[in-house]
Amino acid sequence: MVVDALRTVFMGAMLLVAAGCGKPSVTVYASADQDVAQPVFDRFERETGIHVDAKFDTEATKTTGLANTLRAERGRPRADVFWSNEQAANVALAAGQVTEPFREAGASASASAAASVADAWPTQWRDREGRWFAFAGRARVIVYAPDRVALPPETWTQLIAPRWRGKIAMADPRFGTTRSHLGAMKAYWDTHAMPGYYEAFAEGLAENMPRILPSGNAGVIDAVARGEADIGLTDTDDVFAAQARGLKLAMVFPRHASDPGTVGGGTLAIPNTVAVVAGCPHPDAARRFVEFMLAPETERELARMPAHHAPLVTARQAGDLEIPDPLMVDARQMAAAADEAVNAFLASVKEVGSTPAVVKPTVDMPAVDDASEDKAAGEQK
Repeated sequence: MVVDALRTVFMGAMLLVAAGCGKPSVTVYASADQDVAQPVFDRFERETGIHVDAKFDTEATKTTGLANTLRAERGRPRADVFWSNEQAANVALAAGQVTEPFREAGASASASAAASVADAWPTQWRDREGRWFAFAGRARVIVYAPDRVALPPETWTQLIAPRWRGKIAMADPRFGTTRSHLGAMKAYWDTHAMPGYYEAFAEGLAENMPRILPSGNAGVIDAVARGEADIGLTDTDDVFAAQARGLKLAMVFPRHASDPGTVGGGTLAIPNTVAVVAGCPHPDAARRFVEFMLAPETERELARMPAHHAPLVTARQAGDLEIPDPLMVDARQMAAAADEAVNAFLASVKEVGSTPAVVKPTVDMPAVDDASEDKAAGEQK
């Protein structure tokens, strides 16, 4: 009797395993925050019956860690899809052909129809070969403590003003959106200002001795909230999360162009991107997942979340985050410039840290110690 009972339990377990093995699945590497990604995964599973096997990154190495894993696994991919919470990583993976054109993913009868949807995606928010697609963005902002800061910087170059010395916090620039932002700055200023302009900014920022935190953008928020810094470089979703926790923080959307009349010189938009991994194990499921992410419902879902991702493709509705005058910068140039931009900044930080003398910029920066800066400095003394 005992043997029969054990046999019954064993057969039941085998049936469950077989049923699980028969269920379609898709493996998604996601650098999006889990509280953002999980509801999307849950809805995808409900609507398609495809199980999502998700792998997330850490806060400190957001995006960069998973991108490096995808490169390491290129000979034998384990992931089907990479959902990045920014753009530069997927641009770089596309350049290295770690991801593949969407139209080549999947072999089902509906693949051509899905490819048509992808082809209709706005050109400014997709790779021209269809290796990645962008949607629902955050913005790169300066967070500040309003009880300590009367006039926060309105442009990024104002960060080099002497009044901010020792009062700035930022995440480790080798990772995540901080890395992407430095690449965007260099790419934009190399094109619209002059060669060396970014390097002068990097030297000026380093002179102000920013606190470089290994804890990511969330650590920047905490440093400003605790009074360890007055201002910080971060993203809108981190500020919204802090405000929801009751922290008395505010943010500004700094411009990259000093002239407020320069169209396309405003705030950096940080879109989510999704891409199919080249040679992925489950191409049909990967295609279904990308098609799902490009549906209007997904961008609306992200817009309604506490992180308030701004719609980039679907129509904006009341209450949605609006990114003022999004910075117009080529995504490929931004990704290509990231390494050089990060290295230039870290070299300046090292030089300032090891030498008491102030490092002088190699080219002139736009004047930031103008009347408004003098007024602000007086108010904050």
